[in-house]
Formats: sequence, C-alpha cells, structure tokens
Amino acid sequence: MKRNYQKELDLLIQHNEANNIVPTLLLHSCCAPCSSYVIEYLSNFFNITVLYFNPNIGEEKEYFKRRDEQKRLIGEMKTKHSVKFINGDYNPSDFYNAVKGLENEPERGKRCSVCFSVRLSYTAKVAEEKNFDYFATTLTLSPLKNAEVINTIGENIPCKSKYLATDFKKKEGYKRSIVLSHQYNLYRQNYCGCVFSKRQSEK
Repeated sequence: MKRNYQKELDLLIQHNEANNIVPTLLLHSCCAPCSSYVIEYLSNFFNITVLYFNPNIGEEKEYFKRRDEQKRLIGEMKTKHSVKFINGDYNPSDFYNAVKGLENEPERGKRCSVCFSVRLSYTAKVAEEKNFDYFATTLTLSPLKNAEVINTIGENIPCKSKYLATDFKKKEGYKRSIVLSHQYNLYRQNYCGCVFSKRQSEK
C-alpha cells in the first residue's frame, strides 16, 4: 500500500501541537524557490535551520547565486518560529565521484538517486553532529522528483536524528512556491543543477 507522507506529517504535527512541542529541523535545500513554500509551511511547527548543500551544481557562479538567493529569502521571510542558515561544503568532485559511470543515465534515473543519497547523507551527518530532532529535504516539492525514492533513501540513512518523510507537492505546495517566488522575486533556474540535467534542459 502506497504511503501517504502528508497524512503522516499531519499526524506528527497534531501530536506536537497537542503537547506544546516545537522540534528542531535541519532542512536540506536545493534552492530558494523550492524552499519558499516548505519554510512558510513548516516554520509554523518547527525551529528550522536551512542547510544549503548541493555539490551537484557544477558551475561555481550558479552555486553561489542560488546560495545567496536562499540566504536572502530567509532574511526577508517572516515566520512564526526561527529560521537559520548553514552553508554546506562545496566540493563538486564529491558529486562527480559518486555518479561516475552514470553520466548517461536519464533524468530521474540511477544518477539522480545517487545524488539524493549524497546530499541526504551529508544532511544526516550535520543533523547528528548538531543534535537536531529531525532532518528533511525540500527535494520532494518538485513534480519531477519521486517522493517515495527520496524518502526511502532518507529513512535508510543511519542517524540519531529522525528523518522527516515528506511530499511537499501535496496541499499544492509546488503552486504555492511559484507564487512565493514571484512575491520575493526569486531567481528560478530551469534545471536541477548538474551539468547533465543542464544538457538535457538545453536539448
């Protein structure tokens, strides 16, 4: 039976609110547009720290442009609970080494799964080191990404912090992210970040 990740999240939020619990959450973000809805939504129930970690972005200029937009959004967005920022390491070689031999895989194929694993494993490591209650990723917002694949990867990473399974496409999260992107005049890229997805988008 297919899991309803949004229903699971709703039940967790209801439990925490009933017990006056505001957990800490380390939220991996791929970019400001995708994080916009997620931050607006989850900051009502969690103390969030956004982790920008994306070694898959091959072009340094692109990487820092997305990072700066993420920081700007956090600085401008008003939220119920605190939202902080952590800048992750930027070593594109980590990504290229991980996906070696998978360069010609199609989008949403094995290369993407490895990329998710690289980013979520790093997020889990930071979450455990800094004693976060939960860790999660904004990646499930994208209509082009399979939430089940991402959540399965996240839940199988050994970590003292608990992985928060999500599907942010629910509740029209993606549509809301577009509205927020226009509201904050965010830079919206038309490819995931790696050179392989860029080539495909250009085709």
